[in-house]
Order: sequence, then C-alpha cells, then structure tokens
Amino acid sequence: MELIAKHQFQPNAIARSLFKKETGMIGVILPDITNPFFPEVLSGLDQEARSKGYTFFLCDTVSTNGDSAEQYVRESQYLSILMEKQVDGIVMIGGRINLAKPSKELVSEVVEASKRVPLLLINGNLPGEGMTRVYSDELEGAELATQHLIDLGHTDIAFVGGFRHMSNTTQRIRGFVKTMEKNGLHTRKEWILDGGFSVERGKMLMNQLLELPERPTAIFCANDLVAIGVMKVAHKAGLRVPQDLSLIGFDDIPYASNSIPELTTISLKCYEVGRHAAELLHQMITKNKVSKSTKLRPELVIRESTAPPSVQNNA
Repeated sequence: MELIAKHQFQPNAIARSLFKKETGMIGVILPDITNPFFPEVLSGLDQEARSKGYTFFLCDTVSTNGDSAEQYVRESQYLSILMEKQVDGIVMIGGRINLAKPSKELVSEVVEASKRVPLLLINGNLPGEGMTRVYSDELEGAELATQHLIDLGHTDIAFVGGFRHMSNTTQRIRGFVKTMEKNGLHTRKEWILDGGFSVERGKMLMNQLLELPERPTAIFCANDLVAIGVMKVAHKAGLRVPQDLSLIGFDDIPYASNSIPELTTISLKCYEVGRHAAELLHQMITKNKVSKSTKLRPELVIRESTAPPSVQNNA
C-alpha cells in the first residue's frame, strides 16, 4: 500500500479488460442530448447500470444543420467506434430505429453489430429483425391523450408535431385517429400537422392552425416541447389555456410540470424505461435469456392545461 501511494499507481483498465474479456463499458447512441426526453431515460439507465459496475460512452448523433442523412452517418460511425472500443453492450435510442421504413442498409448495420456485441433498442424497432427492445406503448399513450380530451367534451381536436416518416409519430397519429373514430368523431386533415418535435416547430405549427378559418378547441401535441411552443403562440394570440384552448403533451419531461399553466401530458415512464434497459442489457452481457420485447404502459398525467369546452365558452 505504501508503494501504491508513493507511485500513485492506477490499475490498467485496458490490461484488465484483456484479461477478463470485458471492459465494463456500455455505449449509448442517441439523436439529441438537448431534448429533455433523452436525459430522463439516461438517468434511469445510468442509475441501474452503475449499480452493476458499468460506465458509459455517450454518443450524440445530432447533426449541425438538422440533416437526417448526416445523423445516420454518425450513427454508423459510432457503431464502428464502439465495437472498436470493445464495449460490453450498446443501447440505441431514436434515430434510424424510429424510422417507419428504414433502408436495408441502415437496418443491416445494426443487425450485424448485434451479432458482435449485445445490442438493445429503446422505444424503437427494426421490424422483422427480432431485436431486443424496451419500449413504452405509444399507441396506447395517444389513445389515452385523445380520450381524455373527448371525455372533457371536446369534439374539435387537432394533432400537431412529429414527423410522419417516423414510427413514433405514426403511432401517435394512429392512436389519435382511432380514438376519434371510436367515439364517432371526425378528424380534419388540415388539423393534423407534422414538422418536428421542438418548441420552435410547435410555434410554427400553431401559427399555421391560427391561419385556418376555424380553429380547434383542443390540441394533442406530439411531445411536450411542441406543446410549450403551441402554448407560447396561443398566449401571444390572446388565447388562454385552458379557458380558450386545451393542450395535452406527450413524454412528461420536467418542463411539463413547470410550465404555466402546468401541462397535462402522457408519461412514457422514461426513468423506468432506462432502468429496465440497463437490467436487460446486463442480462444479455452475462449470457442470460431475456424477453425480446419488454413493454411499459404509459400514464395520463392530468394537470392544468386541459378543461371542458364549456369552461372555454363560458369564460
């Protein structure tokens, strides 16, 4: 111990990994660390993984100009780098695994990587490939959001946000339309607008709605960031939430409970998803059998941004 202290000896992690055939490292590939949804998932992932002795390589694939093609190139580069670093496992969140129709090349890269290292998908899928995944049921979440607005008495409901080429958006739109039809209500094409998941996109889409001859009494937003953008434009236009317009978001990021008014939303159990992902990946790394698909049920979180249309009409 005196020699260790004198020479400030540090164990050689590389040598140890060569001997033990494991590095204790997990690679995480995600599309945009600035989106609060992803840190919430990472929080659960980190807490569970650290308890099992793992540390992380965090790979953010966000492109400088919003170009999705550049993002997928970065994903490919990171997959290669992580395997080069001999990580014990890889987690992928967002990006190509959320595409409704990913190209064969994008799919095959992930499948090939999964043959070399345990690889887990979070809230995404590569249909037909049998990849191990942990996900929240986004279709059910959309049904909960839409039914909540309908139960309040709304019949004129819009959906805004997301990208139609992404499976998470198509699932949310599908749940929205399905629930409207189930309740005998008509969905207007001009009231279903996509274009992104950011606050700025929420502002843009709300401005588009305000330019239409008729406006809805309630809006289901593809995520909470979009809802915050919609709320800001509504306020500038003199519309009160929820007196003049009810809003419901999706994800339940920390901003949702801190906005004014507090945002009604759908919780995708981000922390729990991350925690389950770390546990499953550990089981995969240690060669234990795991279920190919682990589903968590979403939860409706009612706050202050939704109210019956009668309140709006009588306010």
